[in-house]
Amino acid sequence: MSFPFTLKYSAQDFPAGLVVFLVAIPLCLGIAIASGAPPVSGLIAGIVGGLVVASLSGSALSVSGPAAGLTVIVLGAINALGFEKMMMATVLAGVIQLVFGYLKLGKIGSYVPASVIKGMLAAIGLILILNQLPTAFGIPDGALPESLSPAAWVQAISPLAMVITLVSLGILWLWDSPAGQRLGYLRRIPAALMAVVVAIGIDRLSVLVQAPSVLNSEQYVQLPGLDGPAAFLGQLQGPALSGLLDPAVYMTALTIALIASLETLLSLEAVDKIDPYKRHSPPHRELKAQGVGNLVCGMIGGLPLTAVIVRSSANVQAGGRTRLAGFIHGALLLVSVMFFAFMLEWIPLACLAAILLHTGFKLARPGMMVSLYRSGLKRFAPFATTVVVIMMTDLLKGVAVGVLCGLFFMLRSNHRSVMSFNKSGHHCLLRIHKDISFLSRERLRQYLDLVPENSYLIIDAGSAGYIDPDIFEDIDNFMASSRERNITVELKAFNGVTATFAPVAEKPLKAA
Repeated sequence: MSFPFTLKYSAQDFPAGLVVFLVAIPLCLGIAIASGAPPVSGLIAGIVGGLVVASLSGSALSVSGPAAGLTVIVLGAINALGFEKMMMATVLAGVIQLVFGYLKLGKIGSYVPASVIKGMLAAIGLILILNQLPTAFGIPDGALPESLSPAAWVQAISPLAMVITLVSLGILWLWDSPAGQRLGYLRRIPAALMAVVVAIGIDRLSVLVQAPSVLNSEQYVQLPGLDGPAAFLGQLQGPALSGLLDPAVYMTALTIALIASLETLLSLEAVDKIDPYKRHSPPHRELKAQGVGNLVCGMIGGLPLTAVIVRSSANVQAGGRTRLAGFIHGALLLVSVMFFAFMLEWIPLACLAAILLHTGFKLARPGMMVSLYRSGLKRFAPFATTVVVIMMTDLLKGVAVGVLCGLFFMLRSNHRSVMSFNKSGHHCLLRIHKDISFLSRERLRQYLDLVPENSYLIIDAGSAGYIDPDIFEDIDNFMASSRERNITVELKAFNGVTATFAPVAEKPLKAA
């Protein structure tokens, strides 16, 4: 087997891989914690995304790992099934993605309206924000005050955690804002890494000066037992085989496979657009690579993964040239988990919550919502429907209802524009502008009912490539009754027929 990477651009790929690694650490940990999974499972997914998916992918710059878009699904699956059954769902999702790849379904994302996809991402962002607010305020998981009184909430909030959250959000905002351009070389440090470093500094300083409010052990990343390579390998775990007998596992697997595939394909398209060399990534091959990656993740205790735009764009901006950069990021993650896990435990959870709040805000940007609203109801309605249904039920149902809403507006638009009717005295023109199906029967009947007695009707179908047999039947019926009303019907290019049927005619039109 040949070596899957080229070293020709290693001078660019090694620094880019280092940058992506620094961006990936807080995201892997934060997404795992937000998903209700062990923090190490997010790191495992990042490692697999770098070492396995990058080796099999056809994309030069795409980077894979745990995604915020799957957080809601994974959290619900772990709560309902348990972590080991969720791992089995991840294995099955990988198999489904492999099938998608071999069936050449890499274009599946093209069949989902953009407004629905934006609605899916916005709903994920909103749920992510709601789920991370307690952690951002320093309230441990499951320790929300039972009372709604302000005093109870103020007492539960950790002032230091709030300071860390606000400072971290400030750094993330500054790096994204035009003002961040003035930071010069400092801006080359990834925003997430800078937020983590500053958060650790604030926390250590509070301990040093013996501040009245310090974080407790539950407010840090916890990676128990990771004190060397052997300990890391000992924490790898397999899926629960009993999950194969649970129908809920298969539904979860299908949901993960569909959403992960959509997010991967969207990320792939986005990365190709910002690739300086304008390379095209094969979508079918990417689905196969993601399938293998999720299969491996599920077998060893990792979260489901996708191609992710945040790390991929960091790779592009850092000057990455080939898949080697993604592989290097995975190798560095593996080394850090095996030998430097104790350093990761210095990270306050409030900082990771801030990173995820920032990610959630970018997914649910108010500007994007306003833009969709201004673009009209046919785009905003599917978007809003997707958001509401996901928030009320789950992600797969929300996407399905959003697609149906989009189809409704498409059919309504097509229904209104497929034909037109004009009348001047006793002369009428019924023009069919495009292919016409049985869905337009009612509108056709309404127009034909407007034709008065003793009139001359032209039916012009020159622009229609296909006419449904049901439409022929309705016109046949109209022509059969037109003799009694003294109506002359002239057909123009009607499925190859051009003729005039006077009231004395006995021959109705037949479908070809």
